[in-house]
Amino acid sequence: MKIGDIEFGQNPVFLAPMEDVTDIGFRLLCKRFGAAMVYTEFVSAEALIRDVKSTISKLTISDTERPVGIQIYGRDVEAMVEAAKIVEQAGPDLIDINFGCPVKKVAGKGAGAGMLQNIPKMLEITSKVVDAVKLPVTVKTRLGWNHEQLIITELAEQLQDCGIKALTIHGRTRSQMYTGEADWTLIGEVKRNPRIHIPIIGNGDIHSLDEADEAFKTYGVDAIMIGRATFGCPWIFSREELDFNQKLDILEELLRINVERIDEKRGILHTRRHLAATPIFKGIPDFRQTRIAMLRAEKMDELLQILEDTRKLLG
Repeated sequence: MKIGDIEFGQNPVFLAPMEDVTDIGFRLLCKRFGAAMVYTEFVSAEALIRDVKSTISKLTISDTERPVGIQIYGRDVEAMVEAAKIVEQAGPDLIDINFGCPVKKVAGKGAGAGMLQNIPKMLEITSKVVDAVKLPVTVKTRLGWNHEQLIITELAEQLQDCGIKALTIHGRTRSQMYTGEADWTLIGEVKRNPRIHIPIIGNGDIHSLDEADEAFKTYGVDAIMIGRATFGCPWIFSREELDFNQKLDILEELLRINVERIDEKRGILHTRRHLAATPIFKGIPDFRQTRIAMLRAEKMDELLQILEDTRKLLG
């Protein structure tokens, strides 16, 4: 499977781009455990061209994590084109356009999945971004705005005609947000369309490599992207069995990387999301107070001590 000149081999599994989740520390760990492709947190085109410091910082990538994509979103054609040019200078392997984010602050303003209500503008943005950069451009979107507007089969062809090199489809509508079950039947239909010649990447409700294997077999997609199931589980991309201590070591390493590469306050905040979501603490009796302390810790040494006390508790 290839995107442009990037060769991935057969049945690759990607880390989805996620706000406040796919920072560089988490990406590096996911890459180590076998993610074939990782993406930055999504980047606002408007903030990027205004040179907002926190947005610019999201463009930092490492050669260790390649291939890596930077994802941009916005609703203005000129802003998206200019943002794509700025992103290209940051040196990713590809640029992804987000037409799938369903949250109100994005979709409600006409960006992300909101663009599913303005297909002409979506296609104009896509075409002009493709023309503006030399890197491969890909798109991530959803099945449609709601179940009365399941437009992905036709939309996939239109986006392909714009010159994109791959299409990621999340198996939900915007109106579903992240509720209900992802519907992969339309993803499979897009892949089986004889007029589609770009790679189709499936996304939604994949919680393990075994489930990814089944989706490859059933729907014939070229790659699979895993999102929320990676929270606190960068090892999800590996078939190696890890014990509790090994997994806790990895989460402690994530904390250290984030503090080193960001700063102590924000590094801890980024890591808390993974500590709150990781399944490794499930089933530990009387763990509620420890979890609260973990999520309130403001110093790295304090948080490391809580994690070490948890290790001893189970040892």
